[in-house]
Amino acid sequence: MFTTTSADGTTIAYDRSGSGAPIVFVSGAFNDRHTLAPVAAELASSHTVVCYDRRGRGDSGDTAPYSVDREIEDLDAVLADVGGSAAVFGFSSGANLALLAASRGVAVSSLVLYEVPFALTADDRRPADLPSQLATLIAAGRRADAVTTFQLEGIGLPPEMVAGIRQSPFFPQLEAIAPTVVYDATLTAPPYDQPTPEMRAVRVPVLVLTGEETWPVLRQTAEALPSLLADARYLTVAGGADHTISPPDTAAVVREFLT
Repeated sequence: MFTTTSADGTTIAYDRSGSGAPIVFVSGAFNDRHTLAPVAAELASSHTVVCYDRRGRGDSGDTAPYSVDREIEDLDAVLADVGGSAAVFGFSSGANLALLAASRGVAVSSLVLYEVPFALTADDRRPADLPSQLATLIAAGRRADAVTTFQLEGIGLPPEMVAGIRQSPFFPQLEAIAPTVVYDATLTAPPYDQPTPEMRAVRVPVLVLTGEETWPVLRQTAEALPSLLADARYLTVAGGADHTISPPDTAAVVREFLT
């Protein structure tokens, strides 16, 4: 494990392996740096792969108050530590963050956006006050309720599935990371729930991906997204049921894109 220091003094932890041109992996909600490690491992033979803990997760620190700008600075600090510029692979809300960072001038050489949860239609939009709802629950010590509220309102999981997750043996792990759902809700709330004019103007090559068995709304969003960006194309990856990733199949597509 390595660490770097973000602009506000927060320690950001990351793993680094492999050799070659760097790829930095940005995870989504309820994820730490280990979530995308299997994809990174598949690419380590041809690239330097870097998986980091977003603030508030794993071995990274957290400094109040939260803002999207701080998360952009975290990614910028990681990029500076691994050579100054890199390809960035963003998963779920991490893809929102990656594209937003590129739009703010962070040194991203190319982007892979895996199942980015933009809301391109009114039916897909999340409650605008979801971040504040979640922050209120966290402040009241109601972490379990924050987890289930985000799953219902932020992700759109069926109530019966959410009820089952709440009874599962891994639910305490979700509670432990619950404060960060405020961050992911912020990254996927207006104005970041759709490509902003600055995002649309990003000129680096962008590869938009979904698994072949993903949720229909994520596929529809991904198929439409290239028409909204300056230099983007969409591909379906073999495997990847629901909102998951098939590491070997995804790595093969990413390697071809980057080389």
